[in-house]
Amino acid sequence: MQRYPAFDPPEYVSWHGDPSLIEEFEATWRRDEHRAETVLALSRDALLGLYRGLVRARLHDVALKRWVWQGVISKAWLGTGEEATTIGPVHALNRAEDVVAPMIRNAAASCEMGMPVADMLRGYLGTADSPSRGRDGHVGDFSRRVLQPVSHIGSMPPVICGIALAFVLRSERRVALTWIGDGSVNAGATHEALNFAAVLRLPAIFIIQNNQIALGTPVNEHHPTGHFDELHEAYGCAGWAFDGNNVLDAFAATKLAVDRCRAGEGPVILSAATFRMGGHATHDEQDARRMIPAETYAYWGARDPIGLYEEQLKRFGVPQEQLDQAERQVIEEVDDAIEVALGSRDARTPQPESAVFDVYAPTSAA
Repeated sequence: MQRYPAFDPPEYVSWHGDPSLIEEFEATWRRDEHRAETVLALSRDALLGLYRGLVRARLHDVALKRWVWQGVISKAWLGTGEEATTIGPVHALNRAEDVVAPMIRNAAASCEMGMPVADMLRGYLGTADSPSRGRDGHVGDFSRRVLQPVSHIGSMPPVICGIALAFVLRSERRVALTWIGDGSVNAGATHEALNFAAVLRLPAIFIIQNNQIALGTPVNEHHPTGHFDELHEAYGCAGWAFDGNNVLDAFAATKLAVDRCRAGEGPVILSAATFRMGGHATHDEQDARRMIPAETYAYWGARDPIGLYEEQLKRFGVPQEQLDQAERQVIEEVDDAIEVALGSRDARTPQPESAVFDVYAPTSAA
């Protein structure tokens, strides 16, 4: 993938595949026979779909960072480095029926569920034709089965429980999935949701997205073990871990969870170790660089989820020309989305009277 020195982390700009890490990337999902079987069943189109999703997620973040530097927006919350933890799980779902509730760093989930990139960008610009009609930068579209994020820590798991419960009550073989940050695991609402889902055996998947730091607190300072691989045991439900920088491991681990939920054996709590290659948002990236050891950035930078997946695809026999073509398609898609979104900013400013629209559900006449 093309690197962008002005916007990519320096570890990605200078990235070269470490042969031992390339070997480990494939060994990770091959260790489990069920995951290996799931991965090896993927078609060439499905493998390239995962690649396009990763590139789309990265370019979405590059576009937002460029806007910050240009003064178009004040700041952005990025998922750079965590793309595989989002893309793999979404592709494991039935995207025509299942529901996702992404955190703001899982914005790429929205695109993979069918939302146009332009809508994602309009959300940051607050235009009248953005999904929230200019009210909120947390973007979703329930018509595409994407629940708009709730910014309060721990608020999404209870809501996803409600959606999963609705599936059960309607006898629908559908699955609801959400991500939980390592810091959000400490929220009371998260505990209540996990316990509720386990007691009622809801078809819900909870991915603990351990990006090693909650705002400014390292995970080992708020969670004794530093990981969440056994968290499911506390709730008496199924669970396992996957490599959060390995899109194939993420896909396979989630697909096994999806199958279990669809068979009525849910919920499943998954644990994914990954790393946010930046600050909490674009405004404190330098603070993060000063606070987090350079060795940590070097360790995770060498595990760039896109670079390693490119090498895996080559091992599968995908020619470089096909990867280049897929990347060009996504670049064109994102460039067009940027133009469309900026056009909305200039022409579709929300009108003041629209502030009261859709605040309350309509009531029938007496």
